[in-house]
Amino acid sequence: MDNKLPSTDFLKSQAKRLRVDLISIGYPVAHAATLEMVAHQWGARDWNTLNAMAGETKQSWTPGDRVSGRYLGQPFQGVVKAARTAGYGMWSVTLRFDKAVDVVTSPLFSNFRQQVNAVIDANGTSPRKTSNGQPHLVLNPYRNHAGPDSHGS
Repeated sequence: MDNKLPSTDFLKSQAKRLRVDLISIGYPVAHAATLEMVAHQWGARDWNTLNAMAGETKQSWTPGDRVSGRYLGQPFQGVVKAARTAGYGMWSVTLRFDKAVDVVTSPLFSNFRQQVNAVIDANGTSPRKTSNGQPHLVLNPYRNHAGPDSHGS
């Protein structure tokens, strides 16, 4: 089986779309049945097996992925411009924010950044921390791939 499984949320969305398509052509089927069909399509014995395997999948980042999270405590949405493995399960990423983020908490001045480079672990969290102990960068778990296989849900 391919070790690059999508997230469980993506797999569930795939099952929902399959159910809608089957119903539209006259094959009423339960959601549980489409979960099993999706599992078989991905080479798993059943949905529980696929769900467990997807949960074990390590994150990876690809240029073009839409991401959101917090950078120096500030929320952002943006895109991965570059990503490469950095060893020991770490990733070196370049992110471009949709809107510039003010990285200064002082009310006396601002410092806006629209692009940053960071090192993150497989969960999307940087090992570097601010003086208050918060990670410099935290990516939210769900990412929207902007590539041709993208399916909005």
